[in-house]
Amino acid sequence: MSGVRLPFGLGLNLTLLALLLLAMPLSLLAGQVWISPFAPPVRNAVPILMELRLPRAALALVLGAGLGATGAAMQGYLRNPLADPGLFGIAPMAALGAVLSFYTGYAVQPYALPLFALVGAGVAMLLLGLVAGRSASVGIFTLAGMMIASLSGALTSLAISVSPNPFALSEIVTWLMGALENRGWHEVWIALVPTALGLVLLARCGPSLDALTLGEAAARSLGVDPVRLQWLMVAATGLIVGSGVAVAGIIGFVGLMVPHMVRPFTDQRPSSLLLPSALAGSLLLLVADCLCRVIPLAGGELRLGIALSLAGAPFFLRLLITLRRELA
Repeated sequence: MSGVRLPFGLGLNLTLLALLLLAMPLSLLAGQVWISPFAPPVRNAVPILMELRLPRAALALVLGAGLGATGAAMQGYLRNPLADPGLFGIAPMAALGAVLSFYTGYAVQPYALPLFALVGAGVAMLLLGLVAGRSASVGIFTLAGMMIASLSGALTSLAISVSPNPFALSEIVTWLMGALENRGWHEVWIALVPTALGLVLLARCGPSLDALTLGEAAARSLGVDPVRLQWLMVAATGLIVGSGVAVAGIIGFVGLMVPHMVRPFTDQRPSSLLLPSALAGSLLLLVADCLCRVIPLAGGELRLGIALSLAGAPFFLRLLITLRRELA
């Protein structure tokens, strides 16, 4: 009697979910102070778990899911395997908003930093719409995103170079590195609601992204509205990336790496890649943050943004070499 065959893609999702269920307890126990159920009780173990490590793990799940799914959707929308959520310019503009909160001193006020970052993401979304117009051309849209990213990067560098005091400069540089350290439940809620809305919008984009793989002309003939799809992508990316930058700083390469890791196990359609990429993104960010806590480093723990960049750069180089061989 032959074994039961799972629907295509379901086995991958169940595997990723099982790995998440295994990684979650490890992320709660691991750290500079290890909490083992088989060792004598650690002093203040309950506050450490509930107020420090559990919200940090929850934030990793939320941000990883959003970045992973956004990366998969963007690679499908732009039909470019090297596409990343930062390409729209939303992440750099959100970072600029956060940097301005440090520069002006408002970052010390409750919720001011995430509010500035979300406003920055909103400005980027508005600029994308104004620059790209109603042409809905993917090429123009990409160039508009690159322009916004370049502009926001230059303004961020200007803010750093004229920072009013060494404390503000230190805070800006440290925050831009990206981390989940010292994050609490209010950061989780700030990121959770926009990310959930963004994921819903990406799910609605799925069928249109599948049609777009046949080309823009074929997608139009199948009833895809390019302008509507463009605005859905902008809104989803803005909500997910903007809220992520608002609470954790710049965390790159997740949206680039994750879709490539799971794509060989799917049917290659963008819509079927969204859920596995979300699960794999959560797993990647959870494991990476756990490793950052346990790797010994003088002066504190390794910043999550730095760790993912160290892993992402060789991954990106490998993709470039593979693409060059395919085009040769």
